[in-house]
Amino acid sequence: MARTTPAARVTTSAGQLKYKAPSSAEWRNLFVDAKAENQELENKNVKASFEALKDSLLTSLQMQNLIILTGCGTSRSAGGPTMLDLWKAAIGTPPSEIAVQVAGTIKYDLATPAPNIEDFLSRCDAYLQIEDDLAVKGLVEHSKKEILEKCSSFLENKELDGHKTFLHRLSRRRVRDSRLKIFSTNYDLCFERAAGEIGLVVIDGFSFTQPRFFDPRFFCYDIVRRPRSSEDQGSYLEGVFLLYKLHGSVNWAHTPEGRVVEKQNPEPSEACLTYPAKGKYQQSFLQPNLEMVSQYFAALREPNTCLIVTGFGFNDDHLAEPILSAVRSNPHLRLIIADYAAEDFINGKSGPSRYWKELADLSREGEDIWFINASFSDFTKLVPDLKSLSPADKLMKDIKNITGGR
Repeated sequence: MARTTPAARVTTSAGQLKYKAPSSAEWRNLFVDAKAENQELENKNVKASFEALKDSLLTSLQMQNLIILTGCGTSRSAGGPTMLDLWKAAIGTPPSEIAVQVAGTIKYDLATPAPNIEDFLSRCDAYLQIEDDLAVKGLVEHSKKEILEKCSSFLENKELDGHKTFLHRLSRRRVRDSRLKIFSTNYDLCFERAAGEIGLVVIDGFSFTQPRFFDPRFFCYDIVRRPRSSEDQGSYLEGVFLLYKLHGSVNWAHTPEGRVVEKQNPEPSEACLTYPAKGKYQQSFLQPNLEMVSQYFAALREPNTCLIVTGFGFNDDHLAEPILSAVRSNPHLRLIIADYAAEDFINGKSGPSRYWKELADLSREGEDIWFINASFSDFTKLVPDLKSLSPADKLMKDIKNITGGR
């Protein structure tokens, strides 16, 4: 069977597979343009682009600290809901009678060409601060119930090949390096389930006993392989990573005693979720969100750090602003941003937030920022296997780099 080359994957959901390196204004194609006049030269250029990106990613993944920030784009690859899906579930298509009534109360135009569940719930929250309206309160509770259900049910009988490939390759870091840290804004259990299916261990801030309860001290714990004799030294267990769920999880619940515990199918009223609304910035100062965000801030300040952002649209100011600040203040930070519409966002064609343009400007000025126009599924295939090179292969590669390939 012929081997499929990466160049065969010519498009993502929004455009072609390509990347842009720091200090460069040009995008380098990772696909072969069939319209190119010189196909031999085109193939050679694409191959060179792949090799350059692979080398950069391989170096990045071997940096002392590796942190990942993921958003809803990673869950969409497994069939997760979009923000529009959440709008349809909560408001209805066409809008339900109660939604029309509440929209009139809070002065929200349901006929907007770009419906936004976050804006709608933000309006509801603001209105409830000054008026105790049962209809508004009821629709908010209904919306939370629908969001909780939508973010829980889609995983039934779903394959998580992208998540499993991503975790498998990244978890093979050297055990002497810091543990892989994944910060996710998603409520779902994609990473937890994928890790379980391939035998990885997740440290998520919850106890190792039942019922599992949240305590930030568990993030300081690690797992070692116990020696067979007292003369042997223990060693860190491979395949362990830390998972920080910045906006909560579908299986977290508040208890009357003030604890956060792991619970299957919690009620919307007890679910520990930061629902999509502008108030989520304020909620980030409450536990367990406070601990998650604090760890996120601290990770961005560490030296010799690579931050990979995938499936995150930079719409959350309380998470995007620290990245911009870290790029400007941490000289040892490398930032890699992978998104299916990265080129469009940078060019302002879709422009979800100002951070895309600001980061693109900093990249052109020489900051260590890479952009990859790829969906999460495509990006996982670009991530190099950290054990793909034997020591001899790596030595030969280093010699070629020093001698210019001679």
